[in-house]
Amino acid sequence: MSGSPTGEVYRIDWLPGTDILHGTCHCGREHSSQDPIEMWEWMLAHPQGHQPQGHQPQGTSS
Repeated sequence: MSGSPTGEVYRIDWLPGTDILHGTCHCGREHSSQDPIEMWEWMLAHPQGHQPQGHQPQGTSS
């Protein structure tokens, strides 16, 4: 491990009996996925993709 600690905690748990990974970002947002690469990309893209549910940033559409 290099550099100084950031104090940010990223957590990914495997849900036993499934292929589902459940991640919790240091900001408290949660995300589930079957793809470990997608999970890490979601976490490391912080704060993109971490808006509160139901919130649409200006200039985007569903």
